[in-house]
Amino acid sequence: MPVTEQIKSFLRAHQEESLALLKTLAQIPAPSGQEGARMAFCRDWLAGIGAKGVYTDAALNVAYPYGVGPEGPVVAFLAHTDTVFPDTAPMPWREENGRIYCPGVMDDTANLVNLLMAAKFVTEYRLQPRDAGVLFVCNSGEEGMGNLKGCRQICTDYQGRLQALYSFDLTLDEIICRAVGSQRFSVTARAQGGHSFHDFGRENAIRKLAAVIEGIYAIQPPAFGTTTYNVGTIRGGTSVNTIAQQAEMLCEFRSDEDAGLQWMAGQFQSLFDRPGLEVRLVGSRPCGRLDTEGLEMQEKMIQRAEQLIEAVTGKKPARTSGSTDCNLPLSMGIPSICIGTCYGAGAHTREEYLLADSMLPGCEVAIRTVLEYFQD
Repeated sequence: MPVTEQIKSFLRAHQEESLALLKTLAQIPAPSGQEGARMAFCRDWLAGIGAKGVYTDAALNVAYPYGVGPEGPVVAFLAHTDTVFPDTAPMPWREENGRIYCPGVMDDTANLVNLLMAAKFVTEYRLQPRDAGVLFVCNSGEEGMGNLKGCRQICTDYQGRLQALYSFDLTLDEIICRAVGSQRFSVTARAQGGHSFHDFGRENAIRKLAAVIEGIYAIQPPAFGTTTYNVGTIRGGTSVNTIAQQAEMLCEFRSDEDAGLQWMAGQFQSLFDRPGLEVRLVGSRPCGRLDTEGLEMQEKMIQRAEQLIEAVTGKKPARTSGSTDCNLPLSMGIPSICIGTCYGAGAHTREEYLLADSMLPGCEVAIRTVLEYFQD
């Protein structure tokens, strides 16, 4: 049976299984740092399809090394298990007018399901990798404060062996091929505080922090690359009649150019360099640093993905920049791209949804992407 027909046959046979898997996984809460329940489910599911050598690591990754020996090149395929939502109770699921609503269902549960189904395909048909072992990874820590923990672990464990890396994330509309780096900070302002009437005039921690925020929003981003900044959360004080003793915020800056990151680091540092502030770096994502050979190899990966997605969906994806699991390997000179395997919208909101009929073509894209590294 030709490979294309094998894929079509597999998709028809396992369509209901795929949707059931999506419904189960999407409802398992997995805030960054608390992916244990999804980790255990993915591990057991892989064992149930006959996957050999599946292991979990200290970063809460589930890895399935297929044809991976103790040495030699490896191509990795990742989809992250964590979501941006702090929920620890089962996530709400709703189906309506061809849409599946569930926080995290598109980012990144649908892509995780398609990664698992691609792993099932090569296992079921006992396919052989061509020039490199293939590593399937249900990885942790991609979102927010996860700080790419899972991908960092994989890059460390397979250092010097990773030939290419693919992240299945977001939608079929785009290929993320340029890394947006970032630095994230927790900033705490402290002051003596006191009673709002009797101690009027004392320094207020909220005012001190507000001055820093005002300084951040007065920054004019540099002309090179695309560079942004944001204050994401703020809290502090005790009551309306108390001069605040403490106030805290989380803030970040981003850029798709190393020079932009370095310039913003200097701007932030000048604002942080004042008494009564405690500053902690809580997240750091690098930009890409591919050499000429790496860029050429990445371009081939991008072109193959464009052709494949257009052949399956009839739509050519856009090339975009973004902050994904690819940031880390790209900073290490490893050709990497991020592609989605579904359609949907509302990522990082409670109204996030997936177009149910996009799972089938998305799964085909995932399988055919993986098969680029297997023998015909």
